[in-house]
Amino acid sequence: MLLEKIISISGKPGLYKLVSQLRNGFIIEDVTSKKKVSIGNSSQVSLLDNIAMFTFEKEVPLFEVFENIAKNNDYKETISHKSSDADLKDFMLASLPNYDTERVYSSDIKKLAQWYNVLHKAGYITPDSFVKAEPETLDGEPAEELNIEKETKKAPKAEKPAAPKVKATSAAKSAPKSTHRKQG
Repeated sequence: MLLEKIISISGKPGLYKLVSQLRNGFIIEDVTSKKKVSIGNSSQVSLLDNIAMFTFEKEVPLFEVFENIAKNNDYKETISHKSSDADLKDFMLASLPNYDTERVYSSDIKKLAQWYNVLHKAGYITPDSFVKAEPETLDGEPAEELNIEKETKKAPKAEKPAAPKVKATSAAKSAPKSTHRKQG
């Protein structure tokens, strides 16, 4: 997917793309204006790739939800994040029918709609953007999937020579322990 390096920064509106890493921060690019700025390490950054939405069964990655929204809207913009709560809930039910209504708040749905529309405006939401990339080889060709099954045949264990059994003699058993004591 083309969205791996897209981030949200706490306290800053919009979405950004990670361009490069500096010694004390990052260079980022606004996805809509393409304006580059640097941010410090102290900024709270969230990779959209690491965000998921709660359902009653599991957590669904945000990009899967974006894909559902895109398919429902023919890869066009969706409702505004400023829509009524009822419209936003209908939008969410269409996008992720089994979302957890207790743990997904209206503010989360607003942010989802807003982020989707920002990404759409920036050209990130297309039918091709949700196609999984094929791993490439050094020559640029798609890699063939290899299915290597390891046969692990264990070599027979070499037997250790048995230690000789020593029988204590009756004299050793009955010999008194040393009675020598340190005198102080």
